[in-house]
Amino acid sequence: MNSRTDQVWIVLSMLEWGTEYFEKKGVDSPRMSVEWLLAHVLNVKRLDIYLQYDRPLSEDELNALRPLIKRRANHEPLQHITGSTQFMGCKIYVNPEVLIPRDETEQLVELILEKCKDRKNEPVQLLDIGTGSGCIPIAIKSKYPEWLCTGIDISKGALEMARKNASENRVDIEFIDCDLNNIDSCDEIAGRQWDVVVSNPPYITYKERETLDPQVLNFEPEMALFHSNPIELYERICAFASSKNSQLFLECSNQYADQIEVVAKQYYESVKLLKDLDGNDRFIYSNNPSN
Repeated sequence: MNSRTDQVWIVLSMLEWGTEYFEKKGVDSPRMSVEWLLAHVLNVKRLDIYLQYDRPLSEDELNALRPLIKRRANHEPLQHITGSTQFMGCKIYVNPEVLIPRDETEQLVELILEKCKDRKNEPVQLLDIGTGSGCIPIAIKSKYPEWLCTGIDISKGALEMARKNASENRVDIEFIDCDLNNIDSCDEIAGRQWDVVVSNPPYITYKERETLDPQVLNFEPEMALFHSNPIELYERICAFASSKNSQLFLECSNQYADQIEVVAKQYYESVKLLKDLDGNDRFIYSNNPSN
């Protein structure tokens, strides 16, 4: 970005320059990236920048924008650069301690809301296993305020961020430090009944590392992405949920979804494998434990 004082930058010229620059750097979604950063600096909605495309950028705005452009050129996620993202109408703060919420996880929340809509005004007990940023219980509590939502995670940094997000969205969520591997030893969880259990656990195997985009591989938490044996992890979740007679909702990799369906059928009489909006097998829904 030219920093000479005789160079006049307007919104449109910055959009054009930034798109070309990010394309050369191999940045994913180059046009959207510069739109997002410009909107952040100008404190407007992303699409609103086109209502002022001929607006000159001040030197202060350019100075604020330059380091953000540099960070994005290094493939740092936009959500880390701006510090937050939107999820089901909620503002969710993110940092390298938590996984950035994906569109598929919004679809998981929508599935829960749809399947449980008849109970939206009841004090349903929901447990989110591996809550990360807390986006799932926060979004659900925002839609169904009568529900009693709890999230567990083994990352203290993630739990700290989840509590911040709950406060930001003014919802009362219980977040507990608990390891799924030792969940039966966690009295706050094992000693209670759960109507609904949901989880979006780490489901990428280590041998798939090289297939990931640099902005994922280099900036998001390994603990939230990878597991040496995802199928085994899903089996623990299914076993726990069925022991509590819980409705079960899972997000999973489309590569292993059929295997996870088989695992779920060991614990539930009725198991449905559902597709995401891209047509990939993505979600497991189980309603009738077999025990």
